[in-house]
Amino acid sequence: MNENIITKNDQYLTFRLGNEDFALGISRVREVMDYANITKVPRMPEFLRGVINLRGNVMPVIDLRLKLGMSATEKTVDTCIVIMEIMIDGESVEMGVLTDSVQEVIDLDSSMIKPPPRFGTKLDTEFICGMGKHNDNFLIILNIDKVLASDELALIQNKDGSLIQNAENL
Repeated sequence: MNENIITKNDQYLTFRLGNEDFALGISRVREVMDYANITKVPRMPEFLRGVINLRGNVMPVIDLRLKLGMSATEKTVDTCIVIMEIMIDGESVEMGVLTDSVQEVIDLDSSMIKPPPRFGTKLDTEFICGMGKHNDNFLIILNIDKVLASDELALIQNKDGSLIQNAENL
């Protein structure tokens, strides 16, 4: 477990994917928006649903359910895009992530967070910071930088290495 990530955050945005509750440190969240029309980009991996125009900038949108091995997100009235900041090779980048629904921002004391369960050596749980408990429900607290691995994100970079962020680049 990465102690630095857990102890720096005491507020978390909670959201649902399927029947599971997840949380992300609020310091990584830039905004939550309703589902917007996503433009598909040819020859991209399945988890990259496409891009949206966010105030003149092209914002890649990732289907978090697909990244976590679940079925694709189905659009409903509760589907949201969470604009979050992730670190790629030491550089801060904003990216949209599809969620089934956003719940609330909660305060979660670090004493309420336990290390991720050990499933043996073959399963990678590096993307989980810890397991929190809120209102008798478990929360899977994500390390979003590990969920969105930099080798996969290299697929959505411009030729100069920067992420596609400007509508002029399309």
